[in-house]
Amino acid sequence: MSWRILAWTLLGSVALLVAIGGTWLLLLPGAPASGTAPAISKDEAEATLAALKPPKRQRPLIAIVGINDMSETTDYLMPYGILARADIADVLTLATQPRPVTLYPALRVQPHATIAEFDAAHPDGADYVIVPAMSRDDDTVVLQWIRSQAGKGAIVIGVCVGATVVANTGLLDGKRATTHWYSVRDLQKHSTIRYTADRRLVVDRGVATTTGITASMPMALTLIEAIAGRAKAEAVARDIGLAAWDARHRSDAFSFTRPFALTSIANTLAFWKREQLGIALTPGVDEVSLALVADAWSRTYRSRALTFAATAEARTSRGGLGILPDRIADDWPAQQTLPAAGTSPPAQALDETLRAIDARYGSRTADFVAMQLEYPKLD
Repeated sequence: MSWRILAWTLLGSVALLVAIGGTWLLLLPGAPASGTAPAISKDEAEATLAALKPPKRQRPLIAIVGINDMSETTDYLMPYGILARADIADVLTLATQPRPVTLYPALRVQPHATIAEFDAAHPDGADYVIVPAMSRDDDTVVLQWIRSQAGKGAIVIGVCVGATVVANTGLLDGKRATTHWYSVRDLQKHSTIRYTADRRLVVDRGVATTTGITASMPMALTLIEAIAGRAKAEAVARDIGLAAWDARHRSDAFSFTRPFALTSIANTLAFWKREQLGIALTPGVDEVSLALVADAWSRTYRSRALTFAATAEARTSRGGLGILPDRIADDWPAQQTLPAAGTSPPAQALDETLRAIDARYGSRTADFVAMQLEYPKLD
């Protein structure tokens, strides 16, 4: 008799969980809100550029800081690659420890220096500190270092969920800010921070924040414009394939919807269909395209993008950053090999990747990835 009671208890528990889960799914919106992103006034655009002018040096020093364990791939690499293209500043990637940075959800890189080495070489600090999303937004070492840089006059820029890292330093207290749509509630846990919707970039008294992952592209171009002028920013924008980069954004186009939840659940449960997709890692690889492509494919919940090369040493990217192969191999199975990064401008490479994800896994998965990337073509 006892086993029957146990069986019925388990069955009832499962039924209850299914009912709760089903109710939760039904309560989610079926699609994001529709509409048009509000225009950015000329006065607001000029104020943003003025607020991002170099605070100290004629040729600024820009530090991109991450922790060694899972800093976000595109947040870390895209600002570096775009700013290095522009050649209007000295740009360094940093880590808290003297070893490679494992990025999330893909890639491994050799940073230029540790934060201690940077401090020894540049006691006056950076002009700008760019903070990507990190697996831990409360790392005491990186929080203290960001505070110290701000104290030396650096403008601090939190990219994507890097905004919550900056929030934990206290530098956003009493200021306006934004972040990735999925993390807005985390930002709002800081009661004095004023969340600002419908802007991909918000600057307030020495601290800037952006919306989701792909927002590091317009952020970097806006920073280039503030440092070196419109013509330089336009030239770099053409090189990366981006027609416009103002702060225009429609926040309600990005939300946790029923299709998003169902795709996440279905792709996670289909573990037997998961693929490892290879990207050949070659010298001079475009780190911006590589970051976008590897990031996108690794967010399908159906695949993971891995770099491969014949030997273990790092390959130097277009912008001079050492990128380490994930696998030592001469080649990769043809059906699981992705096109070489850099054959198209980065923005076009992302469009091509989303179309390829659509063809391979379906439109819902492509939309699921674009939503995670907070890709502006959805707004």
